[in-house]
Amino acid sequence: QVQVVESGGGLVQPGGSLRLSCVASGFTLDYYGIGWFRQAPGKKREEVSCISSSDGSTYYADSVKGRFTISRDNAKNTTYLQMNSLKPEDTAVYYCAAESRSEPIPFWKLHRLCVIGDFGSWGQGTQVTVSS
Repeated sequence: QVQVVESGGGLVQPGGSLRLSCVASGFTLDYYGIGWFRQAPGKKREEVSCISSSDGSTYYADSVKGRFTISRDNAKNTTYLQMNSLKPEDTAVYYCAAESRSEPIPFWKLHRLCVIGDFGSWGQGTQVTVSS
């Protein structure tokens, strides 16, 4: 069973930076996608960014493009979300999710996974608050 644990949330001023970490382990299939999602109070969960183990493809929601960067350290089984130029509207609980597959996950599959949120394993979430 895949286990997912996030960390790194906190309080930051507008314009500041934070880096979230996600350790995902227990994969039994050859390929996987890792996604970051967020949910603000009273709002629906939305995708933030996703990355594929197949070819390193990445996807970003328009709201974070150019400010957030997703990356992966395979040796540490860790995926990072570097968040720069944070805005108050980025305030939310951020969740990491993992989905393993027996076939490669090229960009078009990653995009669909990310937008639909079709991930089988989810972390407990970490709070990010952007406020002065």
